Amino acid sequence: MDFERVLKTLLEEFEQKRVRCALMGGVALGVWGAPRATLDIDFLVHHDDLCVLHEAMHALGYDRVVFTENISQYRHEAPGLGFVDFVHAFRRISLEMLGRAVERPVFGGTRQVRVLLPEDVIGLKVQAMVNDPENRKAQDSADIEALMEARGAALDWDRVGEFYRLFSLEQEGRRLWERFSHA
Repeated sequence: MDFERVLKTLLEEFEQKRVRCALMGGVALGVWGAPRATLDIDFLVHHDDLCVLHEAMHALGYDRVVFTENISQYRHEAPGLGFVDFVHAFRRISLEMLGRAVERPVFGGTRQVRVLLPEDVIGLKVQAMVNDPENRKAQDSADIEALMEARGAALDWDRVGEFYRLFSLEQEGRRLWERFSHA
């Protein structure tokens, strides 16, 4: 996927249409200093903007291939444009995540993108592991640890702990705090 081309195109369209969204997933890891290979771009998007989002994606030549209460996935047939995934923010906690998102530089500082805070990226990765442990645990655990290593003491460890408590994983959260909070 041509990430720079796709992200610039999407951001311009989302800004024009006023789609409330923020980068998450593998690309967001890179923004926060923990880059890893990924095949798609992931966003958290406000549920009230889903119709506008769909129109924007369709206008850009993307076809919606998955649509559920929680997610949408779009695919472009052209080489290099690939898949774009959206998690729908409609519950209090995901709407709060979207509200906390911040602008960060990408592409050598030539562009700004709204991105979820690292603590919220971790929270979504914890949720993904709990929801699909067989298929998600190894990659999401590695992503969490890479982000914790990159951000260390700069993380809001109280917020990170809230996510681990939410999913009854306090012991794991404590182990990670002991390992990474002073880095």
